[in-house]
Amino acid sequence: MTNSIKHSLRESKTARWSALAIVSFTMLTGYFLTDVIAPLKGLLEGHLGWTSSDFGFFNSAYGWFNVFLGMLILGGIILDKMGVRFTGLMATIVMVTGTALKYWAVSTHSLDGQSWHILWFDVNAQVFMAALGFGIFAVGVEVAGITVSKIIYKWFKGKELALAMGLEMATARLGTALALATSVPIAKALGVTDVSRPILLALILLCIGVLAFVIYIFMDKKLDASEPVKSSQTMEDEAFRMSDIIQIVTNKGWWYIAILCVLFYSAVFPFLKYAADLMVNKFGVSDDLAGTIPSMLPFGTILLTPFFGSLYDRKGKGASIMIIGAFLLIFVHTMFAIPFLNHWIISIILILVLGVGFSLVPSAMWPSVPKIIPERQLGTAYALIFWVQNWGLMGVPALIGWVLDKYCITGQTIRDGITVNTYDYTLPMTIFAGFGVLALLFAYLLKREDAVKGYGLQEPNIQH
Repeated sequence: MTNSIKHSLRESKTARWSALAIVSFTMLTGYFLTDVIAPLKGLLEGHLGWTSSDFGFFNSAYGWFNVFLGMLILGGIILDKMGVRFTGLMATIVMVTGTALKYWAVSTHSLDGQSWHILWFDVNAQVFMAALGFGIFAVGVEVAGITVSKIIYKWFKGKELALAMGLEMATARLGTALALATSVPIAKALGVTDVSRPILLALILLCIGVLAFVIYIFMDKKLDASEPVKSSQTMEDEAFRMSDIIQIVTNKGWWYIAILCVLFYSAVFPFLKYAADLMVNKFGVSDDLAGTIPSMLPFGTILLTPFFGSLYDRKGKGASIMIIGAFLLIFVHTMFAIPFLNHWIISIILILVLGVGFSLVPSAMWPSVPKIIPERQLGTAYALIFWVQNWGLMGVPALIGWVLDKYCITGQTIRDGITVNTYDYTLPMTIFAGFGVLALLFAYLLKREDAVKGYGLQEPNIQH
């Protein structure tokens, strides 16, 4: 058996880092689509007649199926039962399908002027169909996310786990950065504004991402072939059971990580949806450049997330890292909420500081889950965390859009020959700062729970 382990493919640095690069690229294509429409808020209002509430409704669709139909939890169970190859391929195909529907909705004229009555409310038909496509895509990208987390653990357990997870997150964030920085210029290219153009580019990238994952499937088969054959007793012990969900959700440490996750991500991802509009309204940045400043946040994380992950691997202190990240989150959003701090240089500094905070928490949070949850339950545990997180990713964008329309319209102005609303972002930024305060509380509770239960969150990941 020792000989088999010695020759396992995961012992090859080239093999495991190549596997990481391939699945990270697939996630990059997913994150590009996730945020490609964020900088287009003004153009959607001006050219397609969307309101802030429409924009919030569209972004809330990210959590529709994952939250209410439990698709993420189902995805986690499928992952633990069927493995990473089947689940990952299924997830990437769902991503492409949803994006194709979203592209059709934004590019077609067949929905122009139509309003549909859905359940108890009326909604712009184009907004609804685009949101439906985004919701379907979100099922795929979230299940792909938990699959990739399990893939990384499969290749890097006992090795550079936090560094590998940090590099994967950094690569995925590069997709976010590229989307925020290039979306408006692509939409305005060739002298004609077309908001569907960036979505078409995202669709093409996602198709390439699927092909990349197909390449990974062959690597995964080789890895399994190189590992020692598991006995039937071991396979039975590792098989998923419904009682595993009970074990996970009765684990206090798991809840602290899940709640910290939803609070932290609710203060970052929904913020990024509105950040370009914030730059225009508060800091006077032009539409064309407004997405460039928020894009600095993911670019910062590209360097820092692997650095902090490597630090956690070698030195530990995972719970402390999360507490520092939550502090930075509170500081940044509080500064954004102060009305007279409105010079564009301040916005760049605050985005860069937020990038540090955004690197600290995920770099320690995701590698901490395997210290709290057994390996055979990891897929389900990650899925349940993502499910909790999706409540925030669904509710917060809709809340901010409603708050902007209800309380924050300050007037109207003409941009690129089109009349659009102007907004005061003080109240939305105060809401985001509140999420940061709660995140800090749960980061502290997690550290205290670790001291009681001895999970080892403050211990290094690398086993010598």
